[in-house]
Amino acid sequence: GDLRSVLITSVLSLERLEVDLFRGWHHWVPATRRLFGGQIVGQALVAAAYAVNRDEQVHSLHCYFVRAGDPKVPVLYEVERTRTGKSFSVRSVKAIQHGKPIFTCQASFQLSQESPVKHQFTMPAVPPPEELLMQEELIQKFLQNPNLAERYRKQLNKIQAEDVPIDIKPVNPPDPFSSEPQEPKQLFWVRARGFIGETDMKVHCCVAAYISDYAFLGTALLPHRQYHVKFMASLDHSMWFHAPFRADHWMLYECESPWAGGCRGLVQGRLWRRDGILAATCTQEGVIRVDQTSNQSKL
Repeated sequence: GDLRSVLITSVLSLERLEVDLFRGWHHWVPATRRLFGGQIVGQALVAAAYAVNRDEQVHSLHCYFVRAGDPKVPVLYEVERTRTGKSFSVRSVKAIQHGKPIFTCQASFQLSQESPVKHQFTMPAVPPPEELLMQEELIQKFLQNPNLAERYRKQLNKIQAEDVPIDIKPVNPPDPFSSEPQEPKQLFWVRARGFIGETDMKVHCCVAAYISDYAFLGTALLPHRQYHVKFMASLDHSMWFHAPFRADHWMLYECESPWAGGCRGLVQGRLWRRDGILAATCTQEGVIRVDQTSNQSKL
């Protein structure tokens, strides 16, 4: 009776045009009116996964966003079978719109191998998702405030209307109306909306790639909330997958920004399974341009 996740039935579903050529369509477009980076990463990984043996699992991907995506036209994904080895295979993917690449990606796949060399960090101690409110519920609480300024009400209604196929429960949600600097760290419980089930692990990795880009770069803005953001966009995005997981089960997304400067911000993230196993690690750098004379809230 579970509804299938729209991330599987629509967002990450590609049309095969040739052996290694695919076409992808758009589901959710952010307020920037540019394509959501997580969608391009996820779809590119789907295209790469079609070009490897079922027993090979993705262990890493490294991507560059080279042009803004146009939400009015589909994206073509060209896959190059760069190398097929005994243990590791590499696939290169180029995403194209209007005859030009908007995104390039290399994904590496590995056959399962055991090793006694194992260690990981410890998962942060946080309240379980059952004790926290969904992002939509938090927004609804703010909207019920009769003293809420109209400009904030419009922004919150806009966020609430977004059809994002992800369930999100912030652990320590920042006050959206404050311009006080905060530590560049965020914690979210995240999962794909809907049911995916037991399937090829590559499917869950593609979904996690989509989820990983949502609200990620915003972590770098938390110490600089006194500035009005004029432009923000991802430059590159990397992921490493460590252990099997279910993308439709709650995972803790631990995000932090160790550095910002030169109109760029760097963010790092870790996706934890509920049992404390580190499932994936993410890193991204993006362009951040602000109005240096403004003192408005970033909302």
